[in-house]
Amino acid sequence: MTRAFSVIIERDSEGYYVATVPELCGRHTQARSLDALIERIREAIELCLEVAGKELPSSEFIGVQRIWVDA
Repeated sequence: MTRAFSVIIERDSEGYYVATVPELCGRHTQARSLDALIERIREAIELCLEVAGKELPSSEFIGVQRIWVDA
């Protein structure tokens, strides 16, 4: 069975790319290149699915909104 997951990708202050999967609490990884990052987050998702089986909670990622505030 093929499943789709949303992945949020950010770059940290040291230049690493960081990927987070909102549907899978705590699933994240980092890498120096986007290619390596995608490979690593795919592996993390696959491991999570292997451990959890079909008992993953169902949620739908809606989006990201950037908000500016005066600080």
